[in-house]
Amino acid sequence: MSDSPPKDRAPRVKSAYELALERLEGQGIERPREESLSDDQRAKVGDLRRQAEAKLAELEILHRDRLRKIADPEARQKEEEEYVRERRRIEEQRDAKIGRARSA
Repeated sequence: MSDSPPKDRAPRVKSAYELALERLEGQGIERPREESLSDDQRAKVGDLRRQAEAKLAELEILHRDRLRKIADPEARQKEEEEYVRERRRIEEQRDAKIGRARSA
């Protein structure tokens, strides 16, 4: 058996936070370490991530349902653009909340 991932699975979309961390690492700046957080902060960050993942999952389910009902290519494109905007908004809110939790 091969240890490679299945070919039918798309790569995971990275959050704005993950992309920012990669840019920092590319500039030689060290990634913030989770162990520098208190237990309360770690719990809060984990909770914020779980909440955001739930919102993103719900958003995706609703988006797919709406796409199934749309035949017009222009309307499908508008729906896709709205989905991307809403996804970014949720990710940005999550990242901002995590930033505040880390500094608390």
